[in-house]
Amino acid sequence: MRRRLGQVFLSKAALAVCLLMPFAGSAQEDTSFFEPFDTLAKSRWFISSGWANGDHQSCLWHRDRVAIKNGKLLLSLTADPKEDRDLSCAEIQTRDRFGYGTYEARMKVPYAEGMNANLFTFIGAPQERPHNEIDFEFIAPRQPALQTNFHTAESSTNEEVHRTSEDDGYRTYSFIWEPDRIRWFIDGSLIRDQSGGVLPDEPQKIYLSLWSTDTLIDWMGRFDPASAPQTLQVDWMGFTELGSGCAFDESVLCNPDVDASL
Repeated sequence: MRRRLGQVFLSKAALAVCLLMPFAGSAQEDTSFFEPFDTLAKSRWFISSGWANGDHQSCLWHRDRVAIKNGKLLLSLTADPKEDRDLSCAEIQTRDRFGYGTYEARMKVPYAEGMNANLFTFIGAPQERPHNEIDFEFIAPRQPALQTNFHTAESSTNEEVHRTSEDDGYRTYSFIWEPDRIRWFIDGSLIRDQSGGVLPDEPQKIYLSLWSTDTLIDWMGRFDPASAPQTLQVDWMGFTELGSGCAFDESVLCNPDVDASL
């Protein structure tokens, strides 16, 4: 996604319980968590504000575009100028890095030409690490589409585009990351299974964001400011470390046909 040129879960309102897991090749420890977005915990989340990821991004990250309302995280893109950009947009990222396990969020996704709404993990040059990334990207260059992708230092051309539709509903998007496999799911149904080859192997930060472009036209189309405002709504987000089972009812790990028991 980037072209950069955190319990046993009892309910949505449950508190996170730290479960520690050593990650191969790193001294970093990972923690399972469930985030109901009743608040935005500063100990877990950092709000991107005051910059963009490059000239390809036609909006500026700004904290004014991040809100919590009625137990939902709202990430918005609006025609409110900030500094040198006529548009402002939203991104949050975890302060910690997380390793192999299950990443999932229940979201209502907006679609617009030239706009990218997403859930992804990333580590790379800003952290002085090799580029590792796993993506859900929602775009609409001609019609609504979901692009799944992963990046490593060796390869960044691993995208698949999936049919989707803009039906104004919440969906649960999950991916299970294992040492030799990545699986992507929507509402518990498998949409992609990537096994073998060179896969991401570095602990990564988790990101949720919404941004626009007027230059990446071949990929995303050109964003029309008249289509703003747009809002990505996130009901909850969770991470379950690899080897843990079904931790909350809506998790893909509660599906008896899904095995992630390594």
